[in-house]
Amino acid sequence: MLGTHDLLLFVFSALLLNITPGQDTLYIVGRSASQGFRAGAFAALGIGAGCFVHITAAAFGLSAILAASASAFAVLKILGAAYLIYVGVSLLRSRGAGSGAAPLAPTALRPVFAQGFWTNVLNPKVALFFLAFLPQFVEASAAGSPLPFLFLGLVFNLNGTLWNLFVAWSAAQAARALHSSAALWFNRGVGALFVTLGARLALSEK
Repeated sequence: MLGTHDLLLFVFSALLLNITPGQDTLYIVGRSASQGFRAGAFAALGIGAGCFVHITAAAFGLSAILAASASAFAVLKILGAAYLIYVGVSLLRSRGAGSGAAPLAPTALRPVFAQGFWTNVLNPKVALFFLAFLPQFVEASAAGSPLPFLFLGLVFNLNGTLWNLFVAWSAAQAARALHSSAALWFNRGVGALFVTLGARLALSEK
């Protein structure tokens, strides 16, 4: 279909990859636990929007440039690490809304979406993942066309976003059973993990 093969295997593999916890999951859980489902949902949608950047880059060969250029990888790695640490610090400093608070206003949700977006976009390992994963399911005759890459990326991102929305809902429900201070400290724990992940990314090799 559209220059792809083994689509069912791709969907199954993508689902397994999507449910594997990572920094995206941590960010969604942290926002949902401290600020409710709406914040977690906006975090998930921001991450999904960021994935589209990587999908487009893989489709048009930009990720290949990143993989081949040590300088480009290093720049994106440092930017990504700095942003992870920034998000981690902001979570550590967050007062949280608590499970019984009123829904967040749209103006408060925009930064949650933006942080999810940039956390994903500035992760060079996500770019390299799409470059390595998607071509395995593209027909050799269609390898020069961006269409199969875009199609597979859309399927992957749709599954991932649905899963992330479920994670956001589950985390928000779990937070309801916790005292608001417990949810706040959980959020700060996620912030500390983000700072650690940022430091690890900065020190990682290509």
